[in-house]
Amino acid sequence: MLFQDREDAGRQLARALVKYRSRHPVILALPRGGVPVAAEITAQLEAPLDLVLVRKIGVPMQPELAMGAVVDGEQSLIVRNQDVVELAGVSEETFDVVCREELAEIERRRVRYLGDRARSDVKGQVAIIVDDGIATGATTLAAIRALRKREPKELILAVPVAPLETLQRLHTEVDAIVCLDTPRDFGAIGYYYRDFRQVDDDEVIAILERFPARKMAAPAP
Repeated sequence: MLFQDREDAGRQLARALVKYRSRHPVILALPRGGVPVAAEITAQLEAPLDLVLVRKIGVPMQPELAMGAVVDGEQSLIVRNQDVVELAGVSEETFDVVCREELAEIERRRVRYLGDRARSDVKGQVAIIVDDGIATGATTLAAIRALRKREPKELILAVPVAPLETLQRLHTEVDAIVCLDTPRDFGAIGYYYRDFRQVDDDEVIAILERFPARKMAAPAP
């Protein structure tokens, strides 16, 4: 499967999620790439849109290789990929330095993207986590575990594309997974999009302005 762009992927994913519309879900996007995907789902499901501020903790010499991830919250949640930490020979001190750098970027994004925007309360709600794809799953896992602490009624993971092996590892962490393509020989997320240009801060802000925070519906029965 090849998506034209993130908006196309979002529209296709929205069709697969339409059964959740009557359950008044909350859509939670991983910035930045997940936000244009989530926007299409938000529009189709007439749902609130919010962000999950999560950052990959990359190996210093190979930043694309995740040795963990960190998620914003009342207490930051850190997920370690211990196998990668040990394989790369990363010390505890180095891990902590990179982690602090990513926390600083999370704080920058919170101020820039959200400002004084009201946040969605997911307690007792159906929560749908959205990204533009999953590779190793480190950031996704961190986002899932952070959201679990907020006690949603049901937690759904929705992505256009992800390797089957990664989804199998995440299966026990969520109540359901909606994924349109699960190639075994994955490569990289960008391989599945004709247009996979980088999403910038201004685009994220513009999308959030299109979907202002609003009062939640009653918890899903």
